[in-house]
Order: sequence, then C-alpha cells, then structure tokens
Amino acid sequence: MKLKTKIVLTIVGLAAFIQFLPYGRDYTNPKVVSEPRWDSPRTKELFMRACADCHSNETKWPWYSSIAPISWLVTYDVKEGREHFNVSMWGIQEKNDGEEAVKSVKEGEMPPFAYLLAHPEARLSESEKRDLIEGLRRTFGEESDED
Repeated sequence: MKLKTKIVLTIVGLAAFIQFLPYGRDYTNPKVVSEPRWDSPRTKELFMRACADCHSNETKWPWYSSIAPISWLVTYDVKEGREHFNVSMWGIQEKNDGEEAVKSVKEGEMPPFAYLLAHPEARLSESEKRDLIEGLRRTFGEESDED
C-alpha cells in the first residue's frame, strides 16, 4: 500500500473513531429558572439573537454540533458562556455581571468573530448594536459613557 493511501486511511479511521467519544454530545438546555427584567422586548430580542446560544439555557444546537471535533468546541463554548454569564439563571448564578456584558458588547468582544462566521443571523447592524448596548445598560446598569 502506498504511503499516501495509508495516511488517508489513518485520518479517515481517526475521524470515524472520534465520533464515538462521548464528550461534546451533551446537548442539554436546562430549565430557564429566572430571567432579568429586560428593559424592553427589543433588548431581549437582540440579546436572544446575538448572545443567547452561549449565554442562556435556550441554546439552538446547530447540525454541526453533532460532528466531532467541532462538537467538542461547541460544547466547550456553551459551557463556558453559561458559566460566565447566563440570563436563564438570573439572580441565582453568582457570576452574572450585567455591567461586564455591556462592556463586552461595547468593546466588540461579544459576540466573538468565530461565532459570527457560523451564525450570520447574530450579526448586528451598527444601530442594532447601539440599541443592544443601551438596552443592556438599562437592564443591567453600567457606569456612564465617559469611562
């Protein structure tokens, strides 16, 4: 057998094997326990569109979240996102910091670029981004714009 054929078969075999590893297949959406008091339906709609897949218990699991190793990355990102900020556990989860959410959107850190590549619907126009920032500020609070 040629070396190239062996390499291709090895890669295909490994790709098939990793599909059976259990990590990355826990597509749970725990119950929504408590939500913040959104300042408006518009803020909630923008947040749900751009942020909720990772920062709520209402994740929409895409088809590619069933294919390893992508499933590992998706599962990791959702777990991390929920751990740092989860609007479905508002007032219950200690780490929820609304002011940090405002800052992250304002500075362009959220939603992350890689997420936007796979979720074009999460892209916000400049006016939508301003609306979301102002709505998050009114919902969660933040120091004034001068900081």
